[in-house]
Amino acid sequence: MKTKLNKIILKAAGIAHRTGRFPSDNFPEVLIEVPKLESHGDYSTSFAMMSAGTQKMSPRKIAEAILEGIEDPGDIISDIQIAGPGFINFYIKPSAWHPILSRINAEDLRYGASDRGQRRKVQVEFVSANPTGPLHVGHGRGAAVGDSLANILSFYGCDVQREYYINNSGRQIHTLGRSVYIRFLSLHGREVVFPDDCYQGDYILDLARQINAEKGDSLLAMSEDKAIQNCARFAADKVLAGIRSDLEHFGIVFDRWYSEQSLYDDGKVDRMIDDLLSRDLVYRKDGALWFRTTSFGDEKDRVVVRTNGQTTYFASDIAYHHDKYLRGFDRVIDIWGADHHGYIPRMNAAVEASGRNRNQFDVILVRLVNLLRNGKPVAMSTRAGEFVTLGDVIDEVGRDAARFIFLTRHYDSTLDFDLELAKRKTNDNPVYYVQYVHARIASIIRKSVEKEMGPVTYDPAAVSMLTVKEEIGLIKRMDHFPEVILRSAEEMTPHRIAFYLIDLAAAFHAYYNKHRVLTDDPILARGRLYLVAAVKKVIRNGLTLLGVSAPERM
Repeated sequence: MKTKLNKIILKAAGIAHRTGRFPSDNFPEVLIEVPKLESHGDYSTSFAMMSAGTQKMSPRKIAEAILEGIEDPGDIISDIQIAGPGFINFYIKPSAWHPILSRINAEDLRYGASDRGQRRKVQVEFVSANPTGPLHVGHGRGAAVGDSLANILSFYGCDVQREYYINNSGRQIHTLGRSVYIRFLSLHGREVVFPDDCYQGDYILDLARQINAEKGDSLLAMSEDKAIQNCARFAADKVLAGIRSDLEHFGIVFDRWYSEQSLYDDGKVDRMIDDLLSRDLVYRKDGALWFRTTSFGDEKDRVVVRTNGQTTYFASDIAYHHDKYLRGFDRVIDIWGADHHGYIPRMNAAVEASGRNRNQFDVILVRLVNLLRNGKPVAMSTRAGEFVTLGDVIDEVGRDAARFIFLTRHYDSTLDFDLELAKRKTNDNPVYYVQYVHARIASIIRKSVEKEMGPVTYDPAAVSMLTVKEEIGLIKRMDHFPEVILRSAEEMTPHRIAFYLIDLAAAFHAYYNKHRVLTDDPILARGRLYLVAAVKKVIRNGLTLLGVSAPERM
């Protein structure tokens, strides 16, 4: 409907210019919004105010000229009013909304999809947790955001790949190996001191027991360094297998798992450093190699090779991101924890130094999750007897509830996740509230079949009977769905879809509580079936983009 009004307004402005009412044919973008008050119409535009500067006229006179030039060949407008300083308010005929139902039911699984992405290759890299311990709920929120964003961008028309970057090289992996090795020694009766800088979780003891069962005394015969290396490889592989399992349980499958170690094995880090040296973007100072990130807006230059000859994490990150673009991605999106915000400027510098534009690289920062039970904080220590891992949360509340609730707030805001609320089969639980609409409509359609009312198909006479306020309200909301998808894709905000679904569900519940669908009037019943079938499809499409199921029964 907004697209139709856009064309009507611009055509009227053109007529006003040709007839001499407007001195300029330079018109601003037409911004159309839904007024906060229903009395102000279905849609409103500030086009007249925005045109005042170029037309050298008062907004009110501009609005009057627009009204005089409006032609409504589709007969969709019932009234137009000028309000305030020059707002133009449009009132839409109920019958003008009916064709939207045909579009929804015809497009079905593709309703809301577009080709705006133009098949551009986009990589979304998310989670990428170090394989040093199990995933926690914070990782779960990042996973839900990343996977949903990938779904939305695909629906928007991009060619999207999901990637997990495995940090399986460097100090943290060595610390993991040392942690397991010390626990392994304690299993063999050695007196050991467990350092504070080692990983403390009970899972370390479990890993020590597993490697003891597989390798036993053979580790004791090795030098300490070699034994730690063996423990590190063994533990990292086991932890990574657990991460894969948890993510698959969460409904997430990556197109590629990319190993940091492979960057070194393939010589990509060394070649990258040599290239930067040759372009004087890396220089030697105090026995180390420094990248000139200040040349690209960073607050200070960054070390890529330490004085001991070891590369930094930044060095491998530069090589990794350069490799992404070499693989043909037009745009790269990284999803990080909010504590990594200080890392963005140097990565922007690395991307620009590789010859790419900064608009080809985006970082989404995901804030923390406060885990609650009946409103009270759950201890987040791995030594506590509460749920702290993503796997445990999924096991308790289910994949659907976890994913949906993770997306009920903007990722830039801290999220409170109440385990007990997530399990409730009540309207207080947002995922239940939305899924119940889909299941309820599925039940209505099954009953219509039992009553031999025929298939849910378009019947002009039946659809023309959809005139009550709540019915038009449902159609208006469904008409807005493609715009929600567009904004979610372009602004990288999956939570918009969760908000939208909750609002649509509320509108359906209000309608269903007031009006029967399967009425005694067979024509009206067919019209209402056609309406709720469309609602069911939009709910399903939205839930699917969030990675949440749309159940037929609940």
